[in-house]
Amino acid sequence: MNNRSLIAVITVLVLACTCTATFAKDAQRLARSGRTLTAERAESLEKQIVQNPHDTQLRTKLLGYYSSNRFSNPSARKACQKHILWLIVNSPETEVLGIPDGTLNVHLDRDAYIKGKEGWLDHIKQKPDDLKVLAHSANFFRMYDRELAIISLQKGQALDKDNPKWSRDLGHIYSLGLVRKSSEDRVIAAKKALEQFEIAYKLSTGMGRNALLQSLAKVALAANKPQKAREYAEKMLGQKSSSWNYGNNVHHGNIILGRIALTSDDLEEAKKRLIKAGETPGSPQLNSFGPNMTLALELLKKGEKEVVLKYFELCLKFWKRGKDRIQKWSTDIENDELPNFRANLAY
Repeated sequence: MNNRSLIAVITVLVLACTCTATFAKDAQRLARSGRTLTAERAESLEKQIVQNPHDTQLRTKLLGYYSSNRFSNPSARKACQKHILWLIVNSPETEVLGIPDGTLNVHLDRDAYIKGKEGWLDHIKQKPDDLKVLAHSANFFRMYDRELAIISLQKGQALDKDNPKWSRDLGHIYSLGLVRKSSEDRVIAAKKALEQFEIAYKLSTGMGRNALLQSLAKVALAANKPQKAREYAEKMLGQKSSSWNYGNNVHHGNIILGRIALTSDDLEEAKKRLIKAGETPGSPQLNSFGPNMTLALELLKKGEKEVVLKYFELCLKFWKRGKDRIQKWSTDIENDELPNFRANLAY
Protein backbone atom coordinates (compact mmCIF):
# COMPACT_ATOMS: atom_id res chain seq x y z
CA MET A 1 0.00 0.00 0.00
CA ASN A 2 1.48 3.39 -0.97
CA ASN A 3 1.60 6.39 1.35
CA ARG A 4 -1.28 8.15 -0.38
CA SER A 5 -3.59 5.15 0.01
CA LEU A 6 -2.53 4.64 3.62
CA ILE A 7 -3.19 8.28 4.48
CA ALA A 8 -6.60 8.09 2.84
CA VAL A 9 -7.48 4.90 4.73
CA ILE A 10 -6.39 6.36 8.05
CA THR A 11 -8.34 9.54 7.37
CA VAL A 12 -11.53 7.63 6.67
CA LEU A 13 -11.06 5.47 9.76
CA VAL A 14 -10.55 8.51 11.93
CA LEU A 15 -13.69 10.08 10.55
CA ALA A 16 -15.62 6.89 11.22
CA CYS A 17 -14.21 6.70 14.71
CA THR A 18 -15.25 10.26 15.58
CA CYS A 19 -18.84 9.35 14.70
CA THR A 20 -18.85 6.01 16.54
CA ALA A 21 -21.98 5.40 18.59
CA THR A 22 -21.94 5.89 22.35
CA PHE A 23 -21.88 2.17 23.09
CA ALA A 24 -18.34 1.89 21.65
CA LYS A 25 -16.80 4.53 23.92
CA ASP A 26 -15.68 1.96 26.48
CA ALA A 27 -13.87 0.03 23.74
CA GLN A 28 -12.15 3.21 22.59
CA ARG A 29 -11.12 4.00 26.15
CA LEU A 30 -9.71 0.51 26.71
CA ALA A 31 -7.86 0.56 23.41
CA ARG A 32 -6.36 3.96 24.24
CA SER A 33 -5.21 2.64 27.60
CA GLY A 34 -3.50 -0.21 25.76
CA ARG A 35 -1.36 2.27 23.84
CA THR A 36 0.42 3.17 27.08
CA LEU A 37 1.36 -0.42 27.97
CA THR A 38 5.00 -1.38 28.28
CA ALA A 39 6.26 -4.46 26.46
CA GLU A 40 6.59 -6.23 29.81
CA ARG A 41 3.00 -5.41 30.78
CA ALA A 42 1.71 -6.54 27.39
CA GLU A 43 3.54 -9.84 27.79
CA SER A 44 1.94 -10.25 31.23
CA LEU A 45 -1.53 -9.65 29.76
CA GLU A 46 -0.86 -12.24 27.05
CA LYS A 47 -0.17 -14.80 29.80
CA GLN A 48 -3.43 -13.85 31.52
CA ILE A 49 -5.28 -14.35 28.24
CA VAL A 50 -3.98 -17.92 28.05
CA GLN A 51 -5.56 -18.57 31.46
CA ASN A 52 -8.76 -16.68 30.67
CA PRO A 53 -9.28 -16.52 26.89
CA HIS A 54 -12.74 -14.95 27.19
CA ASP A 55 -11.48 -11.80 28.90
CA THR A 56 -12.40 -9.44 26.07
CA GLN A 57 -11.30 -6.35 28.00
CA LEU A 58 -7.73 -7.62 28.10
CA ARG A 59 -7.88 -8.44 24.39
CA THR A 60 -9.14 -4.91 23.68
CA LYS A 61 -6.24 -3.40 25.63
CA LEU A 62 -3.78 -5.59 23.78
CA LEU A 63 -5.27 -4.60 20.43
CA GLY A 64 -4.75 -0.97 21.39
CA TYR A 65 -1.14 -1.77 22.26
CA TYR A 66 -0.39 -3.65 19.04
CA SER A 67 -2.41 -1.31 16.77
CA SER A 68 -0.11 1.62 17.45
CA ASN A 69 2.64 0.03 15.33
CA ARG A 70 0.93 -2.78 13.45
CA PHE A 71 1.68 -1.16 10.06
CA SER A 72 5.45 -1.19 10.64
CA ASN A 73 6.00 -4.10 13.03
CA PRO A 74 5.28 -7.62 11.66
CA SER A 75 5.06 -9.19 15.13
CA ALA A 76 2.53 -6.58 16.27
CA ARG A 77 0.55 -7.15 13.08
CA LYS A 78 0.47 -10.92 13.71
CA ALA A 79 -0.67 -10.34 17.29
CA CYS A 80 -3.50 -8.09 16.07
CA GLN A 81 -4.57 -10.72 13.58
CA LYS A 82 -4.65 -13.38 16.29
CA HIS A 83 -6.81 -11.40 18.69
CA ILE A 84 -9.19 -10.04 16.05
CA LEU A 85 -9.80 -13.47 14.54
CA TRP A 86 -10.40 -15.00 17.97
CA LEU A 87 -12.95 -12.29 18.77
CA ILE A 88 -14.73 -12.63 15.43
CA VAL A 89 -15.14 -16.38 15.92
CA ASN A 90 -15.84 -16.47 19.65
CA SER A 91 -17.18 -13.07 20.69
CA PRO A 92 -18.49 -11.08 17.68
CA GLU A 93 -20.44 -8.74 19.95
CA THR A 94 -17.24 -7.37 21.55
CA GLU A 95 -17.24 -3.62 21.03
CA VAL A 96 -13.64 -3.33 19.82
CA LEU A 97 -14.82 -5.00 16.62
CA GLY A 98 -16.90 -1.88 15.96
CA ILE A 99 -13.92 0.51 15.92
CA PRO A 100 -10.78 0.73 13.73
CA ASP A 101 -8.67 -1.32 16.18
CA GLY A 102 -10.92 -4.30 15.42
CA THR A 103 -10.39 -4.32 11.65
CA LEU A 104 -7.85 -5.93 9.34
CA ASN A 105 -6.08 -4.60 6.26
CA VAL A 106 -6.67 -6.66 3.13
CA HIS A 107 -3.20 -5.80 1.80
CA LEU A 108 -1.11 -6.34 4.93
CA ASP A 109 -3.27 -9.02 6.57
CA ARG A 110 -4.51 -10.82 3.48
CA ASP A 111 -4.85 -14.39 4.82
CA ALA A 112 -6.24 -13.19 8.15
CA TYR A 113 -8.64 -10.85 6.36
CA ILE A 114 -10.03 -13.74 4.31
CA LYS A 115 -10.56 -15.79 7.48
CA GLY A 116 -12.20 -12.84 9.20
CA LYS A 117 -14.48 -12.26 6.22
CA GLU A 118 -15.55 -15.91 6.27
CA GLY A 119 -16.23 -15.62 10.00
CA TRP A 120 -18.44 -12.58 9.61
CA LEU A 121 -20.37 -14.07 6.70
CA ASP A 122 -21.03 -17.17 8.79
CA HIS A 123 -22.29 -15.07 11.72
CA ILE A 124 -24.59 -13.08 9.41
CA LYS A 125 -26.00 -16.32 8.04
CA GLN A 126 -26.54 -17.78 11.51
CA LYS A 127 -27.79 -14.56 13.16
CA PRO A 128 -29.27 -12.36 10.40
CA ASP A 129 -31.15 -10.16 12.90
CA ASP A 130 -28.30 -9.59 15.36
CA LEU A 131 -27.65 -5.82 15.35
CA LYS A 132 -24.16 -6.16 16.85
CA VAL A 133 -23.17 -8.69 14.19
CA LEU A 134 -24.50 -6.41 11.45
CA ALA A 135 -22.77 -3.31 12.82
CA HIS A 136 -19.43 -4.99 13.48
CA SER A 137 -19.36 -6.85 10.18
CA ALA A 138 -20.04 -3.55 8.38
CA ASN A 139 -17.10 -2.01 10.23
CA PHE A 140 -14.88 -4.91 9.10
CA PHE A 141 -16.02 -4.72 5.46
CA ARG A 142 -16.09 -0.89 5.24
CA MET A 143 -12.81 -0.33 3.39
CA TYR A 144 -12.38 -3.41 1.20
CA ASP A 145 -15.80 -5.06 0.71
CA ARG A 146 -18.09 -2.06 0.58
CA GLU A 147 -21.02 -3.86 -0.99
CA LEU A 148 -21.02 -6.33 1.91
CA ALA A 149 -20.82 -3.43 4.36
CA ILE A 150 -23.79 -1.77 2.65
CA ILE A 151 -25.83 -4.97 2.88
CA SER A 152 -25.12 -5.29 6.62
CA LEU A 153 -26.01 -1.65 7.24
CA GLN A 154 -29.20 -1.81 5.20
CA LYS A 155 -30.31 -4.85 7.19
CA GLY A 156 -29.57 -3.02 10.42
CA GLN A 157 -31.42 0.04 9.18
CA ALA A 158 -34.52 -2.02 8.42
CA LEU A 159 -34.46 -3.65 11.86
CA ASP A 160 -33.56 -0.55 13.88
CA LYS A 161 -35.41 2.22 12.08
CA ASP A 162 -35.05 4.99 14.68
CA ASN A 163 -31.29 4.66 15.13
CA PRO A 164 -29.35 7.22 13.06
CA LYS A 165 -26.19 5.08 13.15
CA TRP A 166 -27.18 2.95 10.16
CA SER A 167 -27.97 5.80 7.79
CA ARG A 168 -24.97 7.79 8.99
CA ASP A 169 -22.62 4.87 8.31
CA LEU A 170 -24.25 4.24 4.93
CA GLY A 171 -23.67 7.88 4.06
CA HIS A 172 -19.99 7.57 4.93
CA ILE A 173 -19.56 4.49 2.77
CA TYR A 174 -21.28 6.06 -0.24
CA SER A 175 -19.06 9.14 0.15
CA LEU A 176 -15.77 7.21 0.24
CA GLY A 177 -13.44 8.11 -2.61
CA LEU A 178 -15.66 10.76 -4.19
CA VAL A 179 -12.65 12.81 -5.27
CA ARG A 180 -11.35 9.91 -7.38
CA LYS A 181 -14.62 9.16 -9.19
CA SER A 182 -15.62 10.39 -12.63
CA SER A 183 -18.00 13.36 -12.68
CA GLU A 184 -21.08 11.23 -13.35
CA ASP A 185 -20.22 8.55 -10.79
CA ARG A 186 -19.36 11.22 -8.22
CA VAL A 187 -22.78 12.82 -8.51
CA ILE A 188 -24.56 9.46 -8.24
CA ALA A 189 -22.58 8.42 -5.16
CA ALA A 190 -22.94 11.86 -3.57
CA LYS A 191 -26.73 11.79 -3.99
CA LYS A 192 -26.88 8.41 -2.25
CA ALA A 193 -24.68 9.70 0.55
CA LEU A 194 -26.76 12.88 0.91
CA GLU A 195 -29.98 10.89 1.17
CA GLN A 196 -28.57 8.78 4.01
CA PHE A 197 -26.94 11.67 5.86
CA GLU A 198 -30.23 13.59 5.76
CA ILE A 199 -32.07 10.61 7.25
CA ALA A 200 -29.43 10.43 9.99
CA TYR A 201 -29.72 14.18 10.59
CA LYS A 202 -33.48 13.96 11.08
CA LEU A 203 -33.06 11.08 13.54
CA SER A 204 -30.25 12.78 15.47
CA THR A 205 -30.18 15.54 18.09
CA GLY A 206 -27.61 17.92 19.54
CA MET A 207 -24.01 16.80 19.06
CA GLY A 208 -25.10 14.07 16.65
CA ARG A 209 -26.56 16.66 14.29
CA ASN A 210 -23.53 18.93 14.62
CA ALA A 211 -21.22 16.07 13.71
CA LEU A 212 -23.13 15.46 10.47
CA LEU A 213 -23.09 19.01 9.12
CA GLN A 214 -19.67 18.79 7.48
CA SER A 215 -20.55 15.59 5.64
CA LEU A 216 -23.94 16.98 4.62
CA ALA A 217 -22.45 20.16 3.17
CA LYS A 218 -19.70 18.37 1.26
CA VAL A 219 -21.85 15.70 -0.35
CA ALA A 220 -24.60 18.21 -1.16
CA LEU A 221 -22.07 20.23 -3.14
CA ALA A 222 -20.75 17.07 -4.84
CA ALA A 223 -24.35 16.14 -5.68
CA ASN A 224 -24.78 19.47 -7.54
CA LYS A 225 -27.10 20.85 -4.87
CA PRO A 226 -25.35 24.11 -3.97
CA GLN A 227 -28.32 25.62 -2.13
CA LYS A 228 -28.46 22.69 0.26
CA ALA A 229 -24.69 22.83 0.64
CA ARG A 230 -24.94 26.53 1.51
CA GLU A 231 -27.64 25.90 4.12
CA TYR A 232 -25.59 23.23 5.88
CA ALA A 233 -22.39 25.31 5.68
CA GLU A 234 -24.16 28.29 7.22
CA LYS A 235 -25.44 26.08 10.02
CA MET A 236 -21.83 25.04 10.63
CA LEU A 237 -20.74 28.66 10.88
CA GLY A 238 -23.67 29.46 13.16
CA GLN A 239 -22.37 27.23 15.94
CA LYS A 240 -21.12 28.86 19.15
CA SER A 241 -17.37 29.14 19.71
CA SER A 242 -17.80 26.87 22.75
CA SER A 243 -19.14 24.10 20.51
CA TRP A 244 -17.02 20.92 20.64
CA ASN A 245 -16.73 20.95 16.82
CA TYR A 246 -16.20 24.70 16.37
CA GLY A 247 -12.76 24.54 14.73
CA ASN A 248 -13.87 22.00 12.13
CA ASN A 249 -17.05 23.93 11.42
CA VAL A 250 -15.20 27.22 10.83
CA HIS A 251 -12.73 25.58 8.49
CA HIS A 252 -14.97 23.35 6.41
CA GLY A 253 -17.98 25.69 6.43
CA ASN A 254 -15.92 28.44 4.83
CA ILE A 255 -14.31 26.04 2.35
CA ILE A 256 -17.77 24.99 1.17
CA LEU A 257 -19.02 28.57 0.86
CA GLY A 258 -15.86 29.52 -1.05
CA ARG A 259 -16.34 26.69 -3.51
CA ILE A 260 -19.97 27.69 -4.00
CA ALA A 261 -18.82 31.26 -4.68
CA LEU A 262 -16.52 29.99 -7.43
CA THR A 263 -19.45 28.29 -9.15
CA SER A 264 -20.94 31.80 -9.48
CA ASP A 265 -17.59 33.30 -10.60
CA ASP A 266 -17.41 35.34 -7.37
CA LEU A 267 -13.64 35.21 -7.06
CA GLU A 268 -13.35 37.80 -4.28
CA GLU A 269 -15.84 35.95 -2.07
CA ALA A 270 -14.01 32.69 -2.66
CA LYS A 271 -10.69 34.28 -1.65
CA LYS A 272 -12.25 35.78 1.47
CA ARG A 273 -13.66 32.40 2.46
CA LEU A 274 -10.28 30.70 2.00
CA ILE A 275 -8.69 33.14 4.46
CA LYS A 276 -11.55 32.65 6.94
CA ALA A 277 -11.08 28.88 6.67
CA GLY A 278 -7.42 29.33 7.56
CA GLU A 279 -8.36 31.40 10.62
CA THR A 280 -9.88 28.41 12.39
CA PRO A 281 -8.46 27.75 15.87
CA GLY A 282 -7.87 24.17 14.73
CA SER A 283 -9.19 20.86 16.01
CA PRO A 284 -7.81 17.40 16.78
CA GLN A 285 -8.51 16.36 13.18
CA LEU A 286 -7.13 19.51 11.55
CA ASN A 287 -4.10 19.55 13.83
CA SER A 288 -3.27 15.95 12.89
CA PHE A 289 -4.25 15.54 9.25
CA GLY A 290 -4.17 19.12 8.13
CA PRO A 291 -6.47 21.53 6.27
CA ASN A 292 -8.63 20.89 3.25
CA MET A 293 -6.94 22.10 0.07
CA THR A 294 -9.80 21.76 -2.41
CA LEU A 295 -10.63 25.48 -2.55
CA ALA A 296 -6.93 26.36 -2.56
CA LEU A 297 -6.37 24.17 -5.62
CA GLU A 298 -9.36 25.66 -7.43
CA LEU A 299 -8.03 29.17 -6.77
CA LEU A 300 -4.52 28.21 -7.92
CA LYS A 301 -5.98 27.06 -11.21
CA LYS A 302 -7.29 30.60 -11.59
CA GLY A 303 -3.84 32.05 -10.92
CA GLU A 304 -4.51 33.19 -7.33
CA LYS A 305 -1.13 32.37 -5.80
CA GLU A 306 -0.95 35.14 -3.20
CA VAL A 307 -4.11 34.22 -1.31
CA VAL A 308 -3.17 30.53 -1.25
CA LEU A 309 0.28 31.29 0.18
CA LYS A 310 -1.39 33.44 2.85
CA TYR A 311 -3.72 30.51 3.58
CA PHE A 312 -0.68 28.27 4.05
CA GLU A 313 0.73 30.69 6.63
CA LEU A 314 -2.53 30.64 8.58
CA CYS A 315 -2.72 26.84 8.46
CA LEU A 316 0.74 26.51 10.00
CA LYS A 317 -0.65 27.97 13.22
CA PHE A 318 -2.65 24.80 13.87
CA TRP A 319 -0.98 22.26 11.55
CA LYS A 320 2.52 22.42 12.97
CA ARG A 321 3.39 18.90 11.88
CA GLY A 322 2.64 19.91 8.29
CA LYS A 323 5.46 22.46 8.10
CA ASP A 324 7.59 20.46 5.65
CA ARG A 325 4.64 19.66 3.43
CA ILE A 326 3.48 23.27 3.28
CA GLN A 327 7.02 24.38 2.51
CA LYS A 328 7.12 21.92 -0.41
CA TRP A 329 3.74 23.12 -1.67
CA SER A 330 4.86 26.75 -1.41
CA THR A 331 7.97 26.01 -3.44
CA ASP A 332 5.84 24.30 -6.09
CA ILE A 333 3.61 27.36 -6.36
CA GLU A 334 6.57 29.73 -6.62
CA ASN A 335 7.86 27.54 -9.47
CA ASP A 336 4.48 27.81 -11.24
CA GLU A 337 3.63 24.19 -10.50
CA LEU A 338 0.41 22.83 -8.97
CA PRO A 339 1.17 21.04 -5.68
CA ASN A 340 0.11 17.44 -5.19
CA PHE A 341 -2.20 17.88 -2.21
CA ARG A 342 -2.98 14.14 -2.04
CA ALA A 343 -5.21 13.21 0.93
CA ASN A 344 -5.78 16.88 1.78
CA LEU A 345 -8.18 16.99 -1.16
CA ALA A 346 -10.42 14.34 0.41
CA TYR A 347 -14.13 15.14 0.57
